[in-house]
Amino acid sequence: MHSDSPENSTTLAPDPVPIIKIRDLHFSYPGKRQPAVLNIPAWQVARGDRVFLKGPSGSGKSTLLNLLAGILVANKGSIEILGQDLGALSARKRDRFRAAHIGIVFQQFNLIPYLSVLDNIRLATHFGKNDLTGLDLTAKRLFESLGLDNTLITKKASNLSVGQQQRVAIARALVNAPEILIVDEPTSALDSDTRDAFMKILLKIIQIQGNTLIFVSHDIALTLHFHHVVNLAEINLAGGSQYVS
Repeated sequence: MHSDSPENSTTLAPDPVPIIKIRDLHFSYPGKRQPAVLNIPAWQVARGDRVFLKGPSGSGKSTLLNLLAGILVANKGSIEILGQDLGALSARKRDRFRAAHIGIVFQQFNLIPYLSVLDNIRLATHFGKNDLTGLDLTAKRLFESLGLDNTLITKKASNLSVGQQQRVAIARALVNAPEILIVDEPTSALDSDTRDAFMKILLKIIQIQGNTLIFVSHDIALTLHFHHVVNLAEINLAGGSQYVS
């Protein structure tokens, strides 16, 4: 892992208090002969940090993101988010914890095409700490921050451009004001201009909201935007790059 200067000299340094703490993490998928995918003795991320996570396809990046989000559970060891050991929670409580504290922007956005933009965002509030009171106002504020026209709120997700869908996915991930934002390969299908516009908007809004950012990408040109660049192979002793994604 190494540090890179943020692209903006006025960006505040991250709080040194860890918001993510991994200890003796082991994970392998079910099956007698499945090799270990992850073996991470120790890793932590400070509150407010911006971390660029890199590694070749199959190195376990997506598996690690799913563990951080509580979608998967470690076979051994612990993952603490905001001091909460995710392994100590039931599946339902992990779902609620994730909705309240962790926003996720998926590579394919995962918007439901036949629902309106607002209804897609409402789904994110179902398990989160926010109820529907004031949701419209929150959504409109996020739209404004993301450079989206509020008239899009009533449109079906399928009627939006790729760039608009991407920004809606960010709004959905941020509507519950999560402390942590996980972004998985968001620019892989974008041209350089659209990619740069996406990064500018994303970094602006997380700076305003103070989110901790875990960002996975193969695009090394983006590393200049991050406090730290982490090569998964340097913290993962499993060497499972040939097995998983």
